[in-house]
Amino acid sequence: MNTQEMIDLCKKHTMYTWTAGDAVAPLPIASAQGSWLTTTDGQKVLDFNAQLMSVLIGHAHPKVIAAMKAQLDELIFVYPQTATAVRARLGKLMSEVVPGNINSFFFTLGGAEANENAIRAARLYTGRHKILARYRSYHGGTHLAMSLTGDPRRWPSEPASPGIIHVMDPTPYNYSFGDTEEEVSANYLTYLEEVIQYEGPKNIAAMIVETVTGTNGVLVPPKGHFKQLKALLQSHGILMICDEVMAGFGRTGKWLAFEHFDIVPDIVTMAKGLTSSYFPLGAMGVSDPIAEHFRKNVFSGGLTYNSHPVGLATAEAVIKVMQEEKLVERAAEMGKVMRSEMDRLKAKHRSVKEGRNIGLFGMVDLQKNSKGTLLAPYNGAHPAMGKLATFFRENGLFTFVRWSNFTCNPPLNISEADLKLGFEIIDRGLEITDAAFEG
Repeated sequence: MNTQEMIDLCKKHTMYTWTAGDAVAPLPIASAQGSWLTTTDGQKVLDFNAQLMSVLIGHAHPKVIAAMKAQLDELIFVYPQTATAVRARLGKLMSEVVPGNINSFFFTLGGAEANENAIRAARLYTGRHKILARYRSYHGGTHLAMSLTGDPRRWPSEPASPGIIHVMDPTPYNYSFGDTEEEVSANYLTYLEEVIQYEGPKNIAAMIVETVTGTNGVLVPPKGHFKQLKALLQSHGILMICDEVMAGFGRTGKWLAFEHFDIVPDIVTMAKGLTSSYFPLGAMGVSDPIAEHFRKNVFSGGLTYNSHPVGLATAEAVIKVMQEEKLVERAAEMGKVMRSEMDRLKAKHRSVKEGRNIGLFGMVDLQKNSKGTLLAPYNGAHPAMGKLATFFRENGLFTFVRWSNFTCNPPLNISEADLKLGFEIIDRGLEITDAAFEG
């Protein structure tokens, strides 16, 4: 079929995410290799967002494809109460990769399911019900995960699952807790302690945080904040859950982003980069005390595709590729190049407010005046942002443009030349937002 026929049939017979069906303009993709997509019309498109911040080893890695094919020949599916060789190997491998005393894993099909089961585990383990979550967070599209989410994607799913308490982040959208990182952390924790007292510490099972906030800003926590946060939660018997679905598996220049902050959470959730999105798989990792609890007590959770052999084989192969090719270390090094490119754009373009990155996890905010007012309001739009998104697409750059920002999250094995090419396209596109600058 030709390109238009393919698009028309997709729109007629399938539903798309986060959009009205008539409004969607899908990118027609025929193939993908490394950091590049190829459309059905032969256009080469640089994948500057690793699709959903998830294809971390690049597209179509031959070693992973070979491992998936081998697993198909060995064992495709058995129900979750079995033992399999690949389950044994991957569990051991992940206990070596994930730091600290997190050595036991519950496998799901994605990040939302991992977060749902993390909340279930926290409630069963503590005997408490309430969960603290943050407004500048995203935790998944299922009902409970969406209830945990703070951003506006939550609104259409309300009324929410009961027991969720949303609090501000250390970096709210239009507010500051202080002038220095130390002051921000101290004032934020004072605020959080007051919320905990209002809700009753004995009622709160856990607090879930994106270790580095993803789509809502690529926000790195203030210096020393996570150690202080964990100490506060621990003093009340509240578990700390780190959602590493987006930040984990090398994206930030560490295997898990919490390694940057000298803590180990009680529970960690993973997906996306765990299989580089070659196969649906997520995981909840629990600390040894929690694992020991569920060796003696029932974990009341189950999924038909829990520990799916093909997914586990994919994850095993991806982790080995990351180790062999030193992609975690590469993300840290290439992050320096990204930092340099962001600094160059800020110096050149008056519409650039700030570029933030940690490793190859990056975002650029755009402003409309010298006061630093964001180009679009919270959950809002601006015509220049729509034009910028169109420019990126027409000039062969795939990334996300939303509100007043765009993302910079390429595969971890992107070449330096391709990374700089992406920023060269961005450089030209920013003339559009510079023209919207009001002075």
